[in-house]
Amino acid sequence: MSEQNQAGAGTAPPRHIAIIMDGNGRWATRRGLPRTAGHKVGAETFRKIAYYCKDIGVQYLTVYAFSTENWKRSVEEVNFLMLLMDRYIRELMELMERDHFRIHFSGDLTALPPNLEKLARKATGMALELPDDYCLVNACLNYGGRDEIVRAARRYAADCVQGAQKPEDLDETAFSSYLDSAGIPEPDLLIRPGGEKRLSNFLLWQCAYAEFYFTDTLWPDFSPEEIDKAVAFYARRDRRFGGVKE
Repeated sequence: MSEQNQAGAGTAPPRHIAIIMDGNGRWATRRGLPRTAGHKVGAETFRKIAYYCKDIGVQYLTVYAFSTENWKRSVEEVNFLMLLMDRYIRELMELMERDHFRIHFSGDLTALPPNLEKLARKATGMALELPDDYCLVNACLNYGGRDEIVRAARRYAADCVQGAQKPEDLDETAFSSYLDSAGIPEPDLLIRPGGEKRLSNFLLWQCAYAEFYFTDTLWPDFSPEEIDKAVAFYARRDRRFGGVKE
């Protein structure tokens, strides 16, 4: 445990942390390496941060693994990312029960390579058999916030056509149940490494009241100490959710 986290002992960590894992390509380019090398190191960083978040009591961890816009990258890079995700999903499937993790996927899995889609759905099914108090890793795979909202609207509209729902009954709670994140609490803290200060189409609905923490540290260099800094920042925030405290 770092000195900073010790200093904050007694302060509960955010229940749900979301992370935009940004900077892999730039990390590699600055070192004269192919972008794929940055993704490989970034995947190891994800493993380290996931375990650290679980160890400090974070119950939900959502990560932006592959966006709907990432298909625009080179075929070589996309294929490497698909193989990397295949490897890590298989690894998590083997370790979930032992290490007290569950896995959930947000995004349109139907656009993934068939073998990866099948693997992701198998992992999700396995996770449903595990205790609810295990740390849930929500991996956003072929995910876009706007795409998620459109898909949810289509599902609700289809239920209306079938008579299962009525348009006039739609409210925020009902709509949330049609999102990929249904049943998962909204993020308390959004962390974006890499220096950019934007959402980049990530969790547009869910982050309405999240606290945002930005850092110039590139994702492959991200460390547990960076999590401690973000948690300390979160602890200082006055979260009013639109209201006024007396």
